[in-house]
Amino acid sequence: MSSNERQPQNTPMLRQYHEIKKHHPGTILFFRLGDFYELFFDDAILGAREMEITLTARHKEKGNPVPMCGVPYHSAPGYITKLVRKGYRVAICDQVEDSTSSTKLVKREVVRVITPGTALENQLLENKQNNYLAALSGSPQGMGLAILDLSTGEFLATQFTGEDAWPKVIEQLEIFSPSEIIYPNSLSSIWLLRINPESKKAAVAEDAEPETGTPLSLSDAPHYFNMRTALTEVDDWTFGYDYGESLIRVQLGVASLDGFGLSGREFAVMAAGGALHYVNETQKAQATHISEVSYFEPSEYLVLDATTLSNLEVITASDGVGSHSLFGVMDETMTGMGARLLRQWLIRPSVKLGEIENRLDAVEELKTSSIRRDQLRKMLERMSDLERLSGKITLGRVTARELIALKNSIEVIPLIKKGLFDSRATLLRAGYDGLDELEDLKLLIGSAISDDPPAAANEPGMIRAGYHAELDELRNLAHSGKSYIAAIEARERGRTGIASLKVKFNNVFGYFIEISNANRDRVPSDYERRQTLVNSERYTTPELKEYEAKVLGAEERISILEIELFNEIRRLIAAEVKRIQGVARSIAILDAVTSLSEVAARRGYVRPVLHEGDETEIRSGRHPVIETLGERFVPNDLLINNSTDRLLIITGPNMGGKSVYLKQTALIIILAQIGSFVPASTARISIFDRIFTRVGASDNLARGRSTFMVEMTETSNILNTATPRSLVLLDEVGRGTATFDGLSLAWAIAEYLHDSSRHSAKTLFATHYHELTEMAKMRPGVRNYQVAVSESKGEIVFLRKVVQGSASKSYGIEVAKLAGLPKSVIERAREILTNLEQNELDLTGKPKFARHLRRPSQNTDQLSLLDSLVDTDPDESE
Repeated sequence: MSSNERQPQNTPMLRQYHEIKKHHPGTILFFRLGDFYELFFDDAILGAREMEITLTARHKEKGNPVPMCGVPYHSAPGYITKLVRKGYRVAICDQVEDSTSSTKLVKREVVRVITPGTALENQLLENKQNNYLAALSGSPQGMGLAILDLSTGEFLATQFTGEDAWPKVIEQLEIFSPSEIIYPNSLSSIWLLRINPESKKAAVAEDAEPETGTPLSLSDAPHYFNMRTALTEVDDWTFGYDYGESLIRVQLGVASLDGFGLSGREFAVMAAGGALHYVNETQKAQATHISEVSYFEPSEYLVLDATTLSNLEVITASDGVGSHSLFGVMDETMTGMGARLLRQWLIRPSVKLGEIENRLDAVEELKTSSIRRDQLRKMLERMSDLERLSGKITLGRVTARELIALKNSIEVIPLIKKGLFDSRATLLRAGYDGLDELEDLKLLIGSAISDDPPAAANEPGMIRAGYHAELDELRNLAHSGKSYIAAIEARERGRTGIASLKVKFNNVFGYFIEISNANRDRVPSDYERRQTLVNSERYTTPELKEYEAKVLGAEERISILEIELFNEIRRLIAAEVKRIQGVARSIAILDAVTSLSEVAARRGYVRPVLHEGDETEIRSGRHPVIETLGERFVPNDLLINNSTDRLLIITGPNMGGKSVYLKQTALIIILAQIGSFVPASTARISIFDRIFTRVGASDNLARGRSTFMVEMTETSNILNTATPRSLVLLDEVGRGTATFDGLSLAWAIAEYLHDSSRHSAKTLFATHYHELTEMAKMRPGVRNYQVAVSESKGEIVFLRKVVQGSASKSYGIEVAKLAGLPKSVIERAREILTNLEQNELDLTGKPKFARHLRRPSQNTDQLSLLDSLVDTDPDESE
């Protein structure tokens, strides 16, 4: 039994609380009582712990206390932020009628539910990152996915069918990394997700028992997604097709969904409808800034799964330093809109040659015109986040100060248009045409909103003097009090002859005349006594009563009228929000390409030549992040295609630069396909459809996977998914197990990537298995490269240069020496290595026998994969 059921519920207030709480399960209810938000029962116990505040109790004297805690209403945003960041959903229950107008219980309603995926508060949003809500729909036949950013209005949908629908959905969830996932309860109560740890394949099965591994319900999903994501289960009917289709049409104001790519895509419609329903329910308002939905296929972008994004440190660096990621070094944007768009480009680069070329044209034009670029950047810096302002305007969350910020941004638009006036690049010309100057909105805000309005919403002082005649008259009445009271005081002193007579005001008695006891006999007969003090008496008059009523009524009316006027102004602006969003899109694109041009100019990037062929050639390529860290960077060349240079085997010592070479290749391709210049002297790059990485080693102990299991799982995904248009980066595959096992697997994997007509991706294979270099003699598309090292008198120098050929040794002991291992360990290691290389002794000191292994092959002329010696104990040999 919960504590809710154990507590007294007979008071009117608690009955009201329980009724409201019943309609908002799964939330922490902030219940407004006067100047505080109170939490009761289980919410209080949870809230006190998570907000780190004192837990108290109500009705202690009755012997059955009600747990409670509370926060002042003006401090509530900070506490709500703390809860939502931890994944909780918070329902805000406010008083919706004047508590002074009636002696009965004040009416209260939930005015908004704040969740991780629907947050609009600045404290809960990252300026340079979208805040996505994901919605899942599905059946055994397929899955639908909707991605919605309520703060900007961005709305996407897709669907997948077949046995691999669920893994594809997970892949997209990992790419978008939503703050919250909503799903119908049937996904949790009917389905069982079967996770096979041997293959990491997930499938949806009805009433099935897992053959291997641990059953995983959707509520366990964060462990599988490896994301900090809030999961919210909702009623099935909110994901119904007919309901969702109708909801979307109403939202978009259209008669059909044909123009949005949703026609015939049942699962996508269900997911999108579920997302819209959830937004409407949590916001208690119509989010009219969500004005379109875009259907997408993952194949429309260069696919970078979560593993690849992490391994390449595209968005987040492994050391947590923002400037050490690709996004960190490429982000020179001046607005949140531009930064988010650039981030989206990096996560999902384009595969459309025309789109890429348009961006490159814009970057090139801005790169070659430093004066124009600098001027545009200064103007962009003055722009507010119009995307997020649009959301706040339509949902009624915007403040007067934010409207002033909108006006100030609008004032910059003509200056930006002037800077783009004679642009040649298509993208810049489109930007010029898309910049509506919004003159009418600027005039409205300028005439209606004070230059320096209060920070909080609904506070006096929002509306500019001169905008509304009645408001001005009320303000004059309320603010003329000092002179009016001074006049009364002077007149009454003359009338009574009491020089010490004073007219005062307090919140209890209002206006009153105070007269000392020494002058009490001179008080006029029309004075009405209000209060007796030790040394004086307080009085009122009909005139003071009348004035008090007027002033207090004026102040109350001012407050009401200002809110009414502000809401009307907001509604007028909300009606034009599509125009604001159009400007926001143009500004975001301009900011993103201007950022790319700034980076290109500062760091000497060149324009890549992109084509639909299969060959990529990079001359003097550099790692875009590492070269910014201060040390001299040694550039390297690359040639790769689907014929003569299909599989590049790269050998060399640890610390020599193999991993850097692999990663810089991928990062240069990513930059090229977002429309950026690249760090190289020249670059001809074919359009890739996907980049895979198997880099580094990591355990996933929570899922019961060892380092080697993770390695093989990721490699399996590559072999089953790669295409001839993919780029595969393999770093030390097979090193997580015994030498012969690992070598055998590495060889077989390399052969498969070379030979498979369907999966023969362009591959860079860094390895310490020097045996793999023999493949170049057997396969026409294999090429050997090595990281050059200079060796002199037992010392090595990493040259960081990738050249043709294969390394003769691994230099592992030399690297260990550089790392500072004790001298005795280094000397002993060299001794053991010499013995092993000469096949004189095994590690126990016993003599060794040797024999050749035959590798099963129809081609006996080819060299053996394992052309090596196997230990045999001579005492046991025949």
